[in-house]
Amino acid sequence: MTTPLAAILAARIAAAGPMTVAGYMAECLLHPEHGYYASREPFGAKGDFVTAPEISQLFGEIVGAVLVNAWRQAGRPAPFLLAEAGPGRGTLMADIVRTGRIDPAFSAAARIVLVEASARLRDVQRKTLGTDARRATWVDRLDDLPDLPLFLAANEFFDALPFRQFVKTTNGWRERMVGLCNDSALTFTAGASLLPDGERPPGHADAPDGSVFEIAPAREAAAATIGAHLAAHGGLAVLIDYGHLQTGIGDTFQAMRGHDFADPLAEPGLADLTSHVDFESLARAAASEGARALPAMTQGAFLLGGGIVERAGALGAGKDASAQDAIRADVTRLCGDGDGQMGALFKVLGLTGPGLEGPVPPFQAG
Repeated sequence: MTTPLAAILAARIAAAGPMTVAGYMAECLLHPEHGYYASREPFGAKGDFVTAPEISQLFGEIVGAVLVNAWRQAGRPAPFLLAEAGPGRGTLMADIVRTGRIDPAFSAAARIVLVEASARLRDVQRKTLGTDARRATWVDRLDDLPDLPLFLAANEFFDALPFRQFVKTTNGWRERMVGLCNDSALTFTAGASLLPDGERPPGHADAPDGSVFEIAPAREAAAATIGAHLAAHGGLAVLIDYGHLQTGIGDTFQAMRGHDFADPLAEPGLADLTSHVDFESLARAAASEGARALPAMTQGAFLLGGGIVERAGALGAGKDASAQDAIRADVTRLCGDGDGQMGALFKVLGLTGPGLEGPVPPFQAG
């Protein structure tokens, strides 16, 4: 299917040559007229994907409880930033704020900040937050966060940031580009740029031709910004995304449309484009700025360690069998490792600053 954006990109490539995967992804997501975020509603049952906070309030409640406990462990700093990067429709922040009311001092000291550049999504988030929106502020970038202790959640934030791909060829690791076939359809091709020095994947010398290695400077820069803030002001960041715990070789570029996988090159502007997040590289980037990276864990282990089973029991108490079955199904979807379940595919990385030197439940000491 040809899309308006496909025609624009094909003409640009015909005139200027192939474009990087990062450039292609940025155009597909952010083109002001035909980009995915400008033209579609990605979230929810009617969108292209459902995020964990939309599945059950239990997810946000566990994240919120972890942040409350870490704030107490850090000495109850006041004021502090209660922040979210990439807040989507605001569901996660709404659940975190509600959960934070278990400690009135936490709520009183919190300065709610949402890192969101989209004016359209800011309006959605205001509606979701309701009366709490009156005490919230919005910033465009992580660099704009005020200089206060930071307790931050970022769920499916990093996967939306552009990444680069390199393909193994007989002439070394060359940047993977988006070019044109003879019929002007979009296709992948190997470019001239070599993999930057110091970016060698494990086992790179033995990788067969055609192998793909991904790097994500934009993601590492965001993790470094968070790490620098934590090192300077203290706090905890909880980063949640789908991805892998260790750096490795593999093509994870994917498109999601209508809750199903699609060809990333087939319908530019009509599908969400992502790739798996390399949590080892995020931890390394944050640590380079002085933060402490706690050993990353699966989402299932994080939620179970945070008490989701006990919270689900309390939520289901007094409800009929149908409601209790629905709650159990949500817990299984969030924590399980089967098809269509998120527990093993999604990972969680904790980053801390001064004042949180020991274990930070449910994370292990690192």
